[in-house]
Amino acid sequence: MVSSLRMFRLSSLLLPAIGFVLGATGATAQDAAPHAHHHAPSVFTADDVFELEYADDPQISPDGSQVVYVRRYFDSHSDRVRSNLWIVDRDGQQAHRPLLTGLSNFGAPRWSPDGTRILYTASDEAGRGQLFLRWMDTGQTAMLTRFERTPGGVSWSPDGQQIAFTMFVPESRPAFAKGATKPDGASWAPAPTSYEELHYRSDGQGFLKPGFSHVFVLPADGGTPRQLTQGPFQHRGTPVWTPDGEALLISANRREDARHETNDTEIYEIKLQDGTMRALTDRYGPDRSPTLSPDGNWVAYTSYLDENRAHQVNQLWVVPREGGEARLMLSDFDYDVESPVWLADGSGICFAYDIEGDRRVGFLDRDGQVSDRARSMGGTSLGRPYTSGNWSVSDTGDVAFTYATASQPADLALSNGHKTLLLTALNADLLGQRSMAKVTELRWESKHDGLPIHGWLVMPPGKSGDAKPPLILEIHGGPATAYGPWFSAEIQLFAAAGYAVLYCNPRGSTSYGQDFADAIYQAYPGHDYDDLMSGVDLLVEQGTVDPEQLFVTGGSGGGLLSAWIVTQTDRFAAAAIAKPVINWYSFALTSDVGMGFMKRYFPGAPWDHAEDYLARSPIHFVDQVTTPSMLITGEVDWRTPMSESEQFYQALKALDVDAALVRIPEASHGIAARPSHLIAKVNHILAWFERYRKEA
Repeated sequence: MVSSLRMFRLSSLLLPAIGFVLGATGATAQDAAPHAHHHAPSVFTADDVFELEYADDPQISPDGSQVVYVRRYFDSHSDRVRSNLWIVDRDGQQAHRPLLTGLSNFGAPRWSPDGTRILYTASDEAGRGQLFLRWMDTGQTAMLTRFERTPGGVSWSPDGQQIAFTMFVPESRPAFAKGATKPDGASWAPAPTSYEELHYRSDGQGFLKPGFSHVFVLPADGGTPRQLTQGPFQHRGTPVWTPDGEALLISANRREDARHETNDTEIYEIKLQDGTMRALTDRYGPDRSPTLSPDGNWVAYTSYLDENRAHQVNQLWVVPREGGEARLMLSDFDYDVESPVWLADGSGICFAYDIEGDRRVGFLDRDGQVSDRARSMGGTSLGRPYTSGNWSVSDTGDVAFTYATASQPADLALSNGHKTLLLTALNADLLGQRSMAKVTELRWESKHDGLPIHGWLVMPPGKSGDAKPPLILEIHGGPATAYGPWFSAEIQLFAAAGYAVLYCNPRGSTSYGQDFADAIYQAYPGHDYDDLMSGVDLLVEQGTVDPEQLFVTGGSGGGLLSAWIVTQTDRFAAAAIAKPVINWYSFALTSDVGMGFMKRYFPGAPWDHAEDYLARSPIHFVDQVTTPSMLITGEVDWRTPMSESEQFYQALKALDVDAALVRIPEASHGIAARPSHLIAKVNHILAWFERYRKEA
């Protein structure tokens, strides 16, 4: 009960009165929240994980006067992340108050165009996600749907009378084979299941039921939904209404060979009257996230010409709605454009992008100039310091977003493009009483070719004297992702245990441009090893860490690189290899994304290029490993299946190398998704490292 009740703690109700001004949009202070304590604070502990909470999915009202957001917290009884809806006025001076709370996991709030109602999702009595409506003047609520499956991508019509969304529609198929007649009362084995699709399972979802995602419309006061799209095609994202309310835009793949060309989507216009569809784009690649100009004449969207590379920068395009040639809007902008939104006054387009590990909201004006409306957006990935965060923009151009630092998870903030106002300080009561590890930015050059590498050093809290702490090199996954200067429960726990932690963005990481991403094209793992080791060498040469106590860990792509490192060097005292790729050949044919890696990370299929796959597989060099290595993976991980870890573990045991295999029950690729699993992951890694850590 304690974890649920803490959502209503007194400090949370009083915090919005701070209205903390961060100053310029680029403010990146590590300690925006007040830290009032009168005694020596303790370090961050595993028990504190269950006390963390963070802001997510902020939605600013059309007039910019209020922000409703999802407030997430960890429930110790269910061992789950729970979500409630809270609301606060734009200046942070009015009461920060709960809007919808409880154990139903309220989420996805969306304001009606006139700001009088909020659409949101919550669970019904059977635990199924449904759409609900709340009238803001009376507080009355109504359940609008009784679906068997949860709708997504919800959007209001311009007049507030209809709601569009996407939803999975199952496809009925005849039985593969006829079974025998089961006698009454008999206890038989479960019936076999059969699959004939190329993509038949997905990490986090398990084995997939046949069917497709389609577009629906529903009266805003409830009723029977109408399915607009048909056929064996996937329709993804959020439907976008035309200003006259007579049509919708959606990203879809309607190719006959879509199962092999999953990335080739177009922007379609769907007429509400009869469901007819017209493609607005036509080129090879992912056309996504459409947004309409206020006059309805132009469609902005994100896309790139797909060349089957490991990562390609997502660009901003504009096409005439009535037909014509698409135009690239930011030809010299070398960062991924995400979720463009055309402002209500037509003055320009807001969009999200990452630059050197920092997520921002950019603004493209009519003159083609780009400026920032918000910076330091993040804090919704609590386990490791990945770039993350969410935002929305009002009709007046104000941006509500999740503001974060290295010492605080996501809070709610508001920016007008000139100054940023912090509206919440959700963890000040907890983290204000803790001595948090300091995060310092580092830059160095790779010893391979001098490529600039960007990283961060986390030192144990309260470190004093000349003693050199042991070092943990922590490596991100992807590899087309990025770390940044954000709060990380796992890294804070490593530092609290007395370790310095180095994390960075080696070549292939996003947010540093196309050339940086291309540096591992069909060469992964490779010289990213040199980037990582150059950072370790820098700290050793500076005398910052103990060169005899080096440890390495990482997950997914970071697990692959951790395994690769111990095949290349014996400098590390121990390794903790989480959910890795160990054998590219087996990964390509067992992972739910293996087919994509065949096309983007290798010159072709493994049966045609076996030597290429072996040359970059840690299992091929396992006989060179002497480093004690622990493997840790979820038992229902379909991204990097358990069989990958088992191959390396059994090979190490056969070679008489110290090794351990840790299996996380019921966990998919996100092995730290549940709070107890996050804690268990950290504790197992630390326990393994302690076996090989020298006494101080």
